Amino acid sequence: MWPKTCFTARERMRKIGILLFAGALGCAQIQPVQAADGARFNEKLVWSFGAGTDGQYPAAGLVNMNGVLFGTTALGGTKGKGVVFSINPKTGAETVLHSFCTKRHRYCLDGATPLAALIEVRGKLAGTTDGGGATARGGAVFLLNPVTRKEKLLYSFCQDFHCTDGYFPTASLVEAGGAIYGTTDEGGDNQFGVAFAVDLKTGIERRLHSFCSLPNCTDGRNSGSGLIVVSGLLYGTTVAGGADYTGCDNAGCGAVYAIDPKTGEETVIYSFHGRPDGDGPEGNLLFANGLLYGVTESGGRGSCLGGDGCGAVFAVDPATGGETVLYSFCGKENCADGALPLAGLIAANGMLYGTTISGGDYGRGTVFSVDPATGEEAALYSFCRKRNCVDGAEPLGSLIDVDSVLYGATQDGGAYDKGTVFALIPQ
Repeated sequence: MWPKTCFTARERMRKIGILLFAGALGCAQIQPVQAADGARFNEKLVWSFGAGTDGQYPAAGLVNMNGVLFGTTALGGTKGKGVVFSINPKTGAETVLHSFCTKRHRYCLDGATPLAALIEVRGKLAGTTDGGGATARGGAVFLLNPVTRKEKLLYSFCQDFHCTDGYFPTASLVEAGGAIYGTTDEGGDNQFGVAFAVDLKTGIERRLHSFCSLPNCTDGRNSGSGLIVVSGLLYGTTVAGGADYTGCDNAGCGAVYAIDPKTGEETVIYSFHGRPDGDGPEGNLLFANGLLYGVTESGGRGSCLGGDGCGAVFAVDPATGGETVLYSFCGKENCADGALPLAGLIAANGMLYGTTISGGDYGRGTVFSVDPATGEEAALYSFCRKRNCVDGAEPLGSLIDVDSVLYGATQDGGAYDKGTVFALIPQ
């Protein structure tokens, strides 16, 4: 079992299985309540991790390739440093495709501790590890053939002096024009993270932007998300920094930014202020209906976390920089609506769907929906509904929609208390 501790968005371990719930409850003073009558979705437990070397503590969402679900766990496997796995959603059968740290010298040469969701790149799986790598322990970008199970390390971070190429990539990647784009949480010229590109053929890394390049980090610091491509530009968020650099404990409350992949020029689209607009944007942005949608892990109009708020769902117009708070969490008694969202949103059937790692009827997180037109929120499922949380607890990653069924992973709970893959089936 992971240690349970109060944490902040500024701690790198926030995305590894330091079980966020217990500390968050202590800070937020949320108490479990009786379940509401009925659930909007029926939950089906697809897989429980921890029976053996199948992986432990999934810290990210899943990707669907030809009807098979693929994902990662932060720990477990033959060497205890995480795995890449596949699951057949129809049969529930799980297969470990790769256990990290199987290539060892001084470091885990094939990478260690993957924290981000995988993406499909030309029939292969691409991802990042938070540690290990061929040259240092700064993390890596890898490719994995799901058929042959052969892993190729595309780039190892911290090759440059003082790690100016970046280190600790904790967010998912995006592919465009023969390159993979992503971010690191730390490293770069100012040690507050970088946005980077890696050539798929050569493995050569190009640093696009070092965060905190402007005075007081008004360009943002510590990226909390991967990148998305919209009209030829890369969009992402930072959990700290931004124009309001005196806010949120003088660290800045984070920013939404755009980067030109050709020139590396960065533009801050919006800077957060904590209350009422949110603090610490997390997870990838979603582009829909001409707007960028996302979540902040704290801030908003709610009154929990000592009055700092328990997070928000927001929309930003990339053309004007205008921001709208669609919903602030902990808006219902005892945070039954959810609290502390850490994963990006998805869009399906005209609605936005996401997860929170705390709150809900039992205090162990929710799957929720938000109507982007009205801002109305509904907690569709509250985790730990079943005894000993065998249905899962604290979902960290984004959901995916496969034929109107929502699939995701929880970092805790399940039959062995080491995480689950679940399906939510509409009633």
